[in-house]
Formats: sequence, C-alpha cells, structure tokens
Amino acid sequence: MLKEFKAFISRGNVIDLAVGVIIGGAFTAIVTSLTTNLINPFIGLFLGQIDLSNLMVKVGGATFKYGAFINSIINFLIIAFVVFVIIKVINRVIKKEPAKVVPDKKELLLEEIRDLLKNENREIK
Repeated sequence: MLKEFKAFISRGNVIDLAVGVIIGGAFTAIVTSLTTNLINPFIGLFLGQIDLSNLMVKVGGATFKYGAFINSIINFLIIAFVVFVIIKVINRVIKKEPAKVVPDKKELLLEEIRDLLKNENREIK
C-alpha cells in the first residue's frame, strides 16, 4: 500500500495539482486583499460607506450580511477574469496542430486506381 501511495503521489499530475491549489490559495488571498482594501473603498465612495462588508440588514434575530456577500462576488469575478485571461494566453502560446484528416476506404481506393492508371500510361508510351 505504501508503494502504491508513493507511485500515486509521484505522478506529475498530482504534483501539478498540488502546486496549483497552493498558488490558487495565495492568489485568493491577494484578490481578497485587493477587494477589501482597494475596490470596496472605491465603491463605498459612491454608496456613502467606506467598508462594504459592514452592510447588513437585521430582520428579527437574523442578520443578513449582504456586504460580505458582495465582497465574495467581487472576489469571484476578479479570479474568474484572471483565470480566463491566463487560459486565453496559454491557448495562444500553445498552437494546436490541425487535425489530420483520415481518408475513407473509397477515397483510398480511388487514389490507388489513379496511381495505377498513371503507371499504365507511362508504360504504354
């Protein structure tokens, strides 16, 4: 079982995934800081409040923190946009090879007949 685990963990995909998760976590922290410290104060200028995360509605005993929810939406949109841009750049860098067209049997037979006819015409002359 230990050998299987070692083989599993040594695979490139698992290590790549782990690196991606760690970088994603760090990137999320950066985006959260960007949203909290720069974007929200800018939006707050127009709403009359500095911190969106303090926006809430109290109904009975429940508190609905819709400002924190807005922060999460902004974070998600920023992360989604950055991932979109990264994928777009990667797709441009990695050029896809055109798919090879596999001729069907009829086409192959016709090519053979054409080649045989060419050879016959050469031999006759």
